[in-house]
Amino acid sequence: AMAALAYPDRIGLRRKGEQPRYVLSGGKGAALPEGDALAAQRLIVATDLDGDAREARIRMAAAVTEDEIRALFPTRIQAAELVEWSRRENRILARRQERLGALVLADRALDDPDPQALARAAFEGLRANGLTWTPRAARLRARIALIPDLGPVDDDSLLADPDWLLPYLGKVRTLADLRGLDLAEALKARIGWDGQRRLDQAAPAHFVTPLGRKVPIDYDHETPSVELKLQELFGLARHPMVGNRPLRITMLSPGGKPVAVTTDLPGFWAGGYCDVRKDMRGRYPRHPWPENPAEADPTTRAKPRGT
Repeated sequence: AMAALAYPDRIGLRRKGEQPRYVLSGGKGAALPEGDALAAQRLIVATDLDGDAREARIRMAAAVTEDEIRALFPTRIQAAELVEWSRRENRILARRQERLGALVLADRALDDPDPQALARAAFEGLRANGLTWTPRAARLRARIALIPDLGPVDDDSLLADPDWLLPYLGKVRTLADLRGLDLAEALKARIGWDGQRRLDQAAPAHFVTPLGRKVPIDYDHETPSVELKLQELFGLARHPMVGNRPLRITMLSPGGKPVAVTTDLPGFWAGGYCDVRKDMRGRYPRHPWPENPAEADPTTRAKPRGT
């Protein structure tokens, strides 16, 4: 025990493994010769070292117990709660440790880690593994990106600022939990109520058809786009806009195949529709193909058989 008082930075804790290698309380590594009488000792004091900078060779040592160390250094043993993301295990590790310098004298699972510490550890897991985008969250991000003053939404910018996401990470413990996150609600909170109002005006999530059906708008490409059956657009005389840009409409046959694409619906009704009508009437005789689609009633139904 007196040796520990004389050399407080040379108290050694045996590393895992068969070789008698130790980490010293001062942070250095050291090793006993194989076959040394103290080679199996958990704790030692290295009283004589050879001075090697990487891993010193212990020329002389004395055994010491943990009880003796705790009695000698009660104020130097520090307790700490560690809540961190393990890249090796891809999950949060929550531990309570007692340390003397570089030595971990005690290490046990922490039953009730601080929720904020858990959230911060989960965010470090996101930084290590990247953000996962559900289709819903990806559509929302693409919309927000169209309004620059709502803030950048590229991955690097989002991972540089944890505050927007921490409130949504309380239940995350594993990589599977991270991959299951839907970031949409957090993105909404990030831009606030006013930002959501502006977003709905400038880049709405849906196009409402003449029948009142909501069709999701695809913002993944340069031009906002929708796909829907041609008959559902009947009666629409003006082309729908997203902000100040025309919506790109892919019109589908009753069988769900693309038959035309336009950003000028009045022009299509007056021109290209005539060719589509000629081609489709014979294939889908139970569906309406009016001569004046801009004034016809929209529908998603076919005529009853035999009529």
